[in-house]
Amino acid sequence: MTREGRMADEDRDDAAQWDAVEEATELMLEGSYHEALVKLRDVIRTDASNPYAYHFTGVALFELGQFEAAGAAYRAAVKLAPRYTGARVGLSHALRILEETRGAIAEARKALEIAPGDGDALYALGLAQAAAGDKRGAVRSIEAFLDSRPEFEAAQEARAMLEKLGAGEAVDDGLDGDDDAN
Repeated sequence: MTREGRMADEDRDDAAQWDAVEEATELMLEGSYHEALVKLRDVIRTDASNPYAYHFTGVALFELGQFEAAGAAYRAAVKLAPRYTGARVGLSHALRILEETRGAIAEARKALEIAPGDGDALYALGLAQAAAGDKRGAVRSIEAFLDSRPEFEAAQEARAMLEKLGAGEAVDDGLDGDDDAN
């Protein structure tokens, strides 16, 4: 089989795996995480090599506060698809919450190796660095995240984190409504 033929087969398989998790992701958008987990379990029973099913299982478990189980699901997704940046970012957040900051930082850095400048990975790295007590690294990563032009709400969260880290003036852009000229 030619390289192009293999790539076409891989694209078809990838599309089928995405399609398999669509209903579950819609349930998660509605906040129905338990129902989504049932659907994802069925997808995994049908295709245990679907990294998206494991990733979204991690997302649902994370939202339900089951961080250890979420980490295990993200690890399964990463094992199946080592270049799956979203799964690495999710794993980083789960590890950070589990106070495994060294692993959280490592996963965020691996995500950045795969996708340099990825905003989600930069933010995950900054939060993990802050949790590890690396204030300077956290500020640098979160400022890089802000440079990636995140959505307004995410940018506000990042600015609040910078305030907590004592770096608020470094990123004051006037969006907070305070008029420093008074």
